[in-house]
Amino acid sequence: MNGISFAEYIRSRKLTLAGYDLKSTDLKVIDISYKYGYASPTSFAKAFQLFHGVSPREARNRKVVLKVVPKMQISERSEYSWKLEKKAGFRLVGKSIMVSRENNLHYKKIPEFWNDCQRNGLFAKLVSMDTAAPKGIFGLFNTYDERLNEIEYSIMTISDQAAPQGFTEINIPNATWAIFDCRGSVPQAIQKGWRYLNEEWLVKYPFPHAQCPEIEWYSSGNIYDSSYLSQIWIPIIGEE
Repeated sequence: MNGISFAEYIRSRKLTLAGYDLKSTDLKVIDISYKYGYASPTSFAKAFQLFHGVSPREARNRKVVLKVVPKMQISERSEYSWKLEKKAGFRLVGKSIMVSRENNLHYKKIPEFWNDCQRNGLFAKLVSMDTAAPKGIFGLFNTYDERLNEIEYSIMTISDQAAPQGFTEINIPNATWAIFDCRGSVPQAIQKGWRYLNEEWLVKYPFPHAQCPEIEWYSSGNIYDSSYLSQIWIPIIGEE
């Protein structure tokens, strides 16, 4: 149903989890190879290279992108790539709203907010103010009100221009990010990415969360294209 054999799925899952271990622990390659059932470090290294495109030793570099095959959903096959990247601080300008998370209402309200911004000219204004390279628009998950079960969501861009009346600005400090590529039209691709993170990566990955907003980044281009790139940035406390 998913276009993948059972053996290939098991192998892909093992190598996905091995990638987690290499980036987040000090386990030796030989120990990781035995942990995931390989007869020797050599056979593990060959399989890892074929799957991720890099050697186990190279995978420990924070900027190296690793491949992810998440837990399989019935009739739905997904793959992600991710990397750790330390970024200098940046300034964002844009608009914010409070969104209820009751019954996953934010999955509906956030796309509606984007549609409203496109209709009222805010999106075009942000595009004209964008001074980043590469250019793109950000979605931020800011303050969470536990009592009301509401979260502040912002649509913003990197800009060195003064914030127009009614706009807010946020300064993001220097931080290390786990960055996940999501391919496909939005909002479906980004929502599937969040589902994968919430069901697997955020549960298994041992890096603690840094004091920064979680971020969505949307590249310039056709958002309905099957190869359109959006990203999810998770701020982590990584080793220097």
